[in-house]
Amino acid sequence: MSNVKVSSQQQPAERGSLFGNLKSKMPKDTGIFVVMLGIALIFEIAGWYVRDQSFLLNPNRLVLIVLQVAIIGIIAVGVTQVIITTGIDLSSGSLIALSAVVAASLAQTSDSLSPMFPSLVNLPAVVPIVAGIGVGLVCGVFNGFLITKTGIPPFIATLGMMVSARGLAQYYTQGNPISFLSDGFTAIGQGAMPVIIFLVVAVIFHIALKHTRYGKYVYAIGGNMTSAKVSGINVNKYLVIVYTIAGGLAGLAGVVLAARVSSGQSSMGMSYELDAIAAAVIGGSSLMGGVGRITGTLIGAVILGLIKSGFTFVGVDAYVQDIIKGIIIVAAVSIDMHRNRKKR
Repeated sequence: MSNVKVSSQQQPAERGSLFGNLKSKMPKDTGIFVVMLGIALIFEIAGWYVRDQSFLLNPNRLVLIVLQVAIIGIIAVGVTQVIITTGIDLSSGSLIALSAVVAASLAQTSDSLSPMFPSLVNLPAVVPIVAGIGVGLVCGVFNGFLITKTGIPPFIATLGMMVSARGLAQYYTQGNPISFLSDGFTAIGQGAMPVIIFLVVAVIFHIALKHTRYGKYVYAIGGNMTSAKVSGINVNKYLVIVYTIAGGLAGLAGVVLAARVSSGQSSMGMSYELDAIAAAVIGGSSLMGGVGRITGTLIGAVILGLIKSGFTFVGVDAYVQDIIKGIIIVAAVSIDMHRNRKKR
């Protein structure tokens, strides 16, 4: 009888171990991927109910979602790395605008009636592309140095950059759109190019975070900055690198966006920084630091794209969409905080 008792006591443990092993073998982003599929299914059902149309089987709508995801996704890759270090970047949306107008001003052709720089028309496409990305890099370096050298919290430093960069974009253009851009420049924003650029960026930084010393140090800084310093990591150096990367990717997103719409405008990128942060947090990045994956951020960006397109499809007012997006962000952060409390 005693043997029977021991066996019956072991069964639940074995069953728990089996489920635990299965769970550990599942990809880490399985849960958020299932959520994404669930959201897509909800809008598909709602589409047939409200409009008697399919949400997912419309090629034009899917293309639009993917293009929206590409721009947000590029900056979200940089923002994810910032969040992993327990930082925040509120400047990426404004950097998109500043980079876009600088790139567009150098991409104008002689067809323009009033080019910003008459002596610099018809330049090779590489010039405005490099200039736009360079603007983002410089602003990112400034963010990094401001945070590390003055001790200003990332929230305040990047908030200041958000306001200043937007103001610079408005001053640079005097509120006027910059158009008549060269075909060579606009080519990087047409067709599947934005998506290809986003996927290349995502793959590069997925590898960098997972398989390089840079990634190891970034996670270490976010996990415990004091311990990272004691371990000999040059924390300030790597924080500057992280914010520089975030700025450069915002610059790249600005260039791609300007090429896509064939125009540079100071109003570009409004609230994109919030979408990028939301994509990262929804994708599993923790605002407490030390946790985050590019794959999760990619799925988070797709979820935001599905929600925006889905609500538009079923006729939800744009203002109501912003309210719902805010609720989703708060819910994602609340879940993250609850998860961290349980770990402690």
